[in-house]
Amino acid sequence: MTGTTRVIVGLSGSLSSLAALYHAVGEAARSEAVLVPVAAWNAGERDGLRPLSELEHAARRRLDIAFEQAYGGYPSGLVIHPLVVRADPGPALVGAVTGPEDLLVLGAATRRRFDRLRHGSVARHCRHRAGCRVVEVTPSALLTRLELPARTGAPLPLLGRA
Repeated sequence: MTGTTRVIVGLSGSLSSLAALYHAVGEAARSEAVLVPVAAWNAGERDGLRPLSELEHAARRRLDIAFEQAYGGYPSGLVIHPLVVRADPGPALVGAVTGPEDLLVLGAATRRRFDRLRHGSVARHCRHRAGCRVVEVTPSALLTRLELPARTGAPLPLLGRA
């Protein structure tokens, strides 16, 4: 299936997005799919006069930091096509989907209800428009997987091994 199936994961820098990354890497390894980590960026009001190239670089760095935090770097043995997109997160993630065989993995929202009403829900946007399976992963899924190794000193379960 390599090259046709893609596992797309949104990375925002949150703990939820790290859990989503961990899940996505495991899915990509199991199905021999291409992993597409996506960092969306847009110039907002609080960015002021920062150059767009600086904002794009910060989004690319967010991808690198996520892999560094989760795996100590980009895992070997996977085909990884990182994507940095100037767009809001929902449209960026939906735009990365190429067909119904793809899988879109998102970190579960942790924002307060008022914020979601004001800004909209990335997950809701993706579920309604992606045209492929969408999976939401909570930070507790990652913490559960890491709890036993943390207590016992065993190696961390990389690449989603069961």
